[in-house]
Amino acid sequence: MEINGTTANDVWQKAYLALQDNPAARQQQSRTGLTMELMRAMLSIEEPRERWIVRRVPGINPAFALAEVIWIVTGRDDAQFLNHWNAQLPKYAGTDDCYHGAYGHRLRRKFNFDQLERAFSTLNNNPESRQVVLQIWDAQSDFPMKDGQPVAQDIPCNTHAYLKVRDGKLEWTQMMRSNDVMRGLPYNVIQFTSLQEILAGWLNLEVGTYGHYSDSLHLYEADADDFSLNDNDGVETYPNTDDLRLSKSVSDQCFATLGQAIDTIVFNRCSQPELLEIVQEAGLPTAYQHWLYIIGAEESRRQNWAEIQKTLIQRISNPALQQVWRQWEMRFRQPQVTSSRIGVNRND
Repeated sequence: MEINGTTANDVWQKAYLALQDNPAARQQQSRTGLTMELMRAMLSIEEPRERWIVRRVPGINPAFALAEVIWIVTGRDDAQFLNHWNAQLPKYAGTDDCYHGAYGHRLRRKFNFDQLERAFSTLNNNPESRQVVLQIWDAQSDFPMKDGQPVAQDIPCNTHAYLKVRDGKLEWTQMMRSNDVMRGLPYNVIQFTSLQEILAGWLNLEVGTYGHYSDSLHLYEADADDFSLNDNDGVETYPNTDDLRLSKSVSDQCFATLGQAIDTIVFNRCSQPELLEIVQEAGLPTAYQHWLYIIGAEESRRQNWAEIQKTLIQRISNPALQQVWRQWEMRFRQPQVTSSRIGVNRND
């Protein structure tokens, strides 16, 4: 089935309702419980820069979402970098020092060349190419064992992406073998629409539509008590005013700076002045400085540094980020809706 909308929020809401109300949705067992499943769902977002989903209750973890984009773009697979922002992640992706299916490592290192670099070079020199396919799935590493059991806990749910240039815009189609509408889809959209916008900047293009094909779009029955849809039609979605598009050289330096800043936060026990210095002295372009403010605010929230948290959030001028941060912070004022499963960006 096809699900279309202007924003990610629109499309996510339609997908969630379709899993509940569409006669094509059917019960399907999985290794982690009973699901309602729609097969061959094609989601299309007209304005992928509007990537933040705000109708899901409780709200998503924006610091984890942004840290994961940075982790992907910089080609990493180390677990501690991500686990710091989502302590529940090892329950679903394994307890090894490195994650088996790390998207960034697959895209930038695993196949002995940098796929993002090659995609940039190809489309920069031949915008009409139909041959740019980013590969994440690796049959030799990911195929189940002969007895049907997974070879690892962290098997990539995203398998491929197709990139094309049309009418001066970068179009992106993401292919998924399996997609949890509540816990996975909101984060997947953030990951790959961000990559789409970043590469559009490298190519000096506008951002086109984002297509998201899920061969198994599903909703876990067990999540009914932990997640819900905010069905208040008066909930306003605030605009994302940040632009992630930079030239490739500036973008590369920007992500190197972000990675180093987060490494210092994760691996060193920063004092309050040290955290402020890391965040405030980064000298990043506005959009990416906002990302670091969110990440610094989350670290401050965890450390109970209320004044630093407030200071950093007040410096964000992007209404969309302000909104998702408020929704995230609200979770800790309402412990009854908080679950150890919420916010985990891994599907079965």
